[in-house]
Amino acid sequence: MLCWKSKPWHMSNRPWGQEKQPLPNPGFFDAHCDTVMKVLDEGEDFLSTEGNKHISFPGMVRADIRAQIFACFVLSSQHEGHEYQRACQMIDAVHELAASTNGSLRIIRTSLEMLEAFSGGPRAGILSLEGADPLQGKADTLREFFERGVRSMVFAWQDNAFSGTAFGSNTPLTSQGRRLLGLCEELGVVVDVSHLSDTAFVDVVNLSERPFIASHSDCRSLCPSLRNLTDDMIRTLAERGGVMGINLSPSFLDPEYARVVDPLFREGTKAGVSEKRRRELRAQAAAVPRPRLDWVARHILHAINIGGEDCIGLGGDLDGIGQTPEGVDTVVDYLKFIPLLQEAGLSQRQIEKICYKNFVRIFSELLPS
Repeated sequence: MLCWKSKPWHMSNRPWGQEKQPLPNPGFFDAHCDTVMKVLDEGEDFLSTEGNKHISFPGMVRADIRAQIFACFVLSSQHEGHEYQRACQMIDAVHELAASTNGSLRIIRTSLEMLEAFSGGPRAGILSLEGADPLQGKADTLREFFERGVRSMVFAWQDNAFSGTAFGSNTPLTSQGRRLLGLCEELGVVVDVSHLSDTAFVDVVNLSERPFIASHSDCRSLCPSLRNLTDDMIRTLAERGGVMGINLSPSFLDPEYARVVDPLFREGTKAGVSEKRRRELRAQAAAVPRPRLDWVARHILHAINIGGEDCIGLGGDLDGIGQTPEGVDTVVDYLKFIPLLQEAGLSQRQIEKICYKNFVRIFSELLPS
């Protein structure tokens, strides 16, 4: 069984002069970011490393992010009556981000384009709907978003007309949710179970005929957030050929961090809380020490122990989370994962699978040819 070393990773039992040689950067596939929100709502410049964002195009190039899923996150509670329009606005914005790179980043639609991103072609941007609220209760509306380039789908972020969610009422897929699952598999849209309720996860397992992913979820046995996957879920995901992407949110990585910060977050989201109190709560949360980077390795090793080396990848949730582990401030810090995993005892083959090969496999299998 793989296990994380109890001593710091810079301490080694190897004799002097016999340190491991650093591995080359294999490139990365990152399965979830919310960068388009930062661009649309906060005016961030995707082509600049300056500003208050985790991901910029120069940062992607420096880290060699070869494929990035861009989430288009829309909630009815925030855009009631305009969910469809807001999703179209976000999709158009992602296309504009790609266009601004003069062909260096393209929004891919096919398995061939997916493979080309890792064989000398342009970097791949993949469009995802995070929450099916823009479908406005009708699964067949997915066809319109498919034509706009959407190739991945999280059914719900809050309980909606399609599914219950992790922090919701634990309800199953609805009849429209089951219809949406079938349409995803028919069209070649990758089904993403991150955020779904435990009951809805079981429905996906029982009703799906193709592999599915959990783009940005961690291991519940290490950190008991309902957003994380249980060991049984990880095992089932792996048996079905799926992949989970490790989320960098401290509240999903480190149980002690979650114990302190999560109550502050819950209080801040209650109705009637003043903006002054919300600022106070945010300041308290920001003062909590960030988890050590080795929590990332702990979750990866646990997932491998439960589901094997083919079921795990990276899904950082960058620009969608307020904090990150120690040492991760922008996407450039993905480069630190290679020596981290090497020191944790993983082979070059395993590290390459985690960094990109596992997600490339499933997307090249499921996307239209």
